[in-house]
Amino acid sequence: MDKNSYSIALIPGDGIGTEVTAAAFEVAVKAATTVGATLVPTVYDWGTDYYFQHGVMVPANAIETLRGHEAILLGAVGHPQVPDNVTLNGLLLPIRRRFDQFANVRPAVLYRGVSSPLKGLKAGEIDMVVVRENTEGEYAQIGGFVHETHAQEVAIQTAVFTRHGVERIIRFAFELATRRNKKNLVTSITKSNAQGFSMVLWDRVFQSVAAEFPGIKTESLLVDAAAMNFVRRPQTFDVVVASNLFGDILSDISAIVTGSIGLAASANIDPTRRFPSMFEPVHGSAPDIAGKGIANPLAAMVSAAMMLDHLGLSAAAQRLDAAIAGVLADETVRTPDLGGTSSTSEVAAAVLARI
Repeated sequence: MDKNSYSIALIPGDGIGTEVTAAAFEVAVKAATTVGATLVPTVYDWGTDYYFQHGVMVPANAIETLRGHEAILLGAVGHPQVPDNVTLNGLLLPIRRRFDQFANVRPAVLYRGVSSPLKGLKAGEIDMVVVRENTEGEYAQIGGFVHETHAQEVAIQTAVFTRHGVERIIRFAFELATRRNKKNLVTSITKSNAQGFSMVLWDRVFQSVAAEFPGIKTESLLVDAAAMNFVRRPQTFDVVVASNLFGDILSDISAIVTGSIGLAASANIDPTRRFPSMFEPVHGSAPDIAGKGIANPLAAMVSAAMMLDHLGLSAAAQRLDAAIAGVLADETVRTPDLGGTSSTSEVAAAVLARI
């Protein structure tokens, strides 16, 4: 393909994923055209419907198939009739690991027109990014069962922290704080008082990398204190860097204090660009509202804007971000999670009109 054409793998997945992915890709295409770029989609109907038919979430050649694309836009994974460990380990986690998407980036912004459940916060006061290590740590899937299904069953789950893995995610966080040029602060999340090996390594590496960025301020918080402070003083954070588990939990808190999980976007990045990166909303498949046409597509749209920026289409990403912010600020068109009555398609139409 020529330099103005980009091959995108669309995996709508499960539940509301099919609804929000369609809306997000539609607005991304429109934004891309404003800079003379074309997004060429290939849809992969992988997920739990595929699992019910074939016994697996994806075909055996899925990774090689995706390797030929420049980015992946994912809707959601999960179904009430299938255990989460099956869905996640069958689709989402293998993509993250095989493509070495070690940086999970989750922005949290309090937009104008959106109310935080926390008292007294104004638009723009919360503007943070949680950077989560994405390929090892507590989610390394090292372990197993002994005496499985018996009364004396034992489960062993081993976390894996490598200096290489820890250093590269912390360095990514400092580089991101430098590019953002906002509070110039990186907060490290740890638990070295209780986890005397993995988190002590994390703390040592954080101090070592921080010394290379004298213009960036630092703080280090135990994860329980961080959870408290995400509620008590969320406006003080800039870039937060955490392990796989801690980042996963804290990013849900950062999402809800900015008004709705329906606004929570994320990117799974391979900064080396050897492999395609993957972009997805955080909210999951939401089976309780699937098929009703009321899912908030804005998280998927912000994820799509992050995809455009990663592809080098920064002006298109900014245009899409501005359209999303404008729709929220207008307070006319909004889905039920934000207190409105609008449909997914009505929100998409409003964003398209602003682009």
